[in-house]
Amino acid sequence: MSTLTNDAQQTSGDQNRGSDQNPGSAQNRGSAQNHGAAVGLTADKITIRGGIPLVGRIEVKGAKNLVTKAMVAALLGETPSLLQDVPNISDVRIVRGLLEVHGVKVTEGDEPGDLILDPVGVESAHFAAIDAHAGSSRIPILFCGPLLHRLGEAFIPDLGGCRIGDRPIDFHLDVLRKFGAVVEKQPNGIRMSAPNGLKGTKVELPYPSVGATEQVLLTAVRAEGITELKGAAIEPEIMDLINILQKMGAIITVDTDRVIRIEGVERLEGYRHRALFDRNEAASWAAAALATDGDIFVGGARQSEMLTFLNVFRKVGGAFEIHDDGIRFYHPGGVLKPVIIETDVHPGFMTDWQQPLVIALTKAHGTSIVHETVYEQRFGFVDALVEMGATIQIHRECLGGHPCRFGQRNFNHSAVITGPTKLHGADIVVPDLRGGFSHLIAALSADGASTVSNVGIISRGYENFITKLRLLGADFDLEG
Repeated sequence: MSTLTNDAQQTSGDQNRGSDQNPGSAQNRGSAQNHGAAVGLTADKITIRGGIPLVGRIEVKGAKNLVTKAMVAALLGETPSLLQDVPNISDVRIVRGLLEVHGVKVTEGDEPGDLILDPVGVESAHFAAIDAHAGSSRIPILFCGPLLHRLGEAFIPDLGGCRIGDRPIDFHLDVLRKFGAVVEKQPNGIRMSAPNGLKGTKVELPYPSVGATEQVLLTAVRAEGITELKGAAIEPEIMDLINILQKMGAIITVDTDRVIRIEGVERLEGYRHRALFDRNEAASWAAAALATDGDIFVGGARQSEMLTFLNVFRKVGGAFEIHDDGIRFYHPGGVLKPVIIETDVHPGFMTDWQQPLVIALTKAHGTSIVHETVYEQRFGFVDALVEMGATIQIHRECLGGHPCRFGQRNFNHSAVITGPTKLHGADIVVPDLRGGFSHLIAALSADGASTVSNVGIISRGYENFITKLRLLGADFDLEG
């Protein structure tokens, strides 16, 4: 597949340290973007000398889980769209490449993070080009509805993704069939056509899947008639996608019982939209501040979308300050406390938040329990933590407040973390995006040096994370 550069900047020989000033102060609020644009990461391994509190300010841009879908939504418009606050991450570059091979003209706008997406020249793409740009990404499945509307056909290669659970695409295909798509499985992928156009339908999700909800939204807005979606996901990123589609001319209502109704329209226009901030990245840096006894101001973060995380962060013993331009997260001193966490769909505690926070829980005095109910195999990152000295046991049983859908299926989906334990340096191989960033936090909080390999995965969802580590005072080297 095509070689994609990672959104990081190589370190110089000197170890740059972040300011010791209060990150909430005006003197220490320099954006990472003001310290030079990131360039391609030429190494895929980082050696971190831990034990240094992370202190300083970093900025977060638009959410990975929103901007990539917003880019796909531009396919539905008859005129160009402007998406703002787009992060420079590899998932965005993958979607950009997929749009371009389908004839969409993608250019940068006047401000950093602006993307102009012009779909006027949309055309079919050869499967080899799609496969080369998609790699292991699952985003091509969301191209299908818009392409069926625009071209009457679509093709997706075999799909991969993070190894955190089954995540089958069969449900996506079933949904597209309900709309009237003809699905043909071929040796190199799946080809779809819509000889009679797409029609509104009724869909009921057995679980509030974000991906399935996105599929229905992107397909239903131009389908003939009314679509009713029951059991929909209502995450902030979903609601922001609905905001975008409404700006384009869609008619969408959201009921309080997770029912979304979409009245199909014949034509959609382009949009102008500033993406919702990445609450997953914000929570990751917050966990890093807590685990390293640090003090990090996350510019661009907002309270309303992080309400559940902030409650848990405070229960553990972390402190935060809400500002108009971001949130300051810091360790106020004293003892961290154990908690019981159950991940859940919004408005519950996000699955993407638990992995970074587990590192801080290894330092809490007592026993914490994390019950994962969203992805059945999300504790693969724990093996490295145990090697570093953490006391963590993984169980098949539901150890939260109530049984979940994984309870009788022999999945290791509950973790018991006993602390406090001192982490020590180790050699680590990154398994997936969130687990990888959690390994970085572990290395940053550990005594001694750690070597973390396969860090390129982290660039899928964390913009300029190497530059940000430098701004916060981390002590590290990149290796070939």
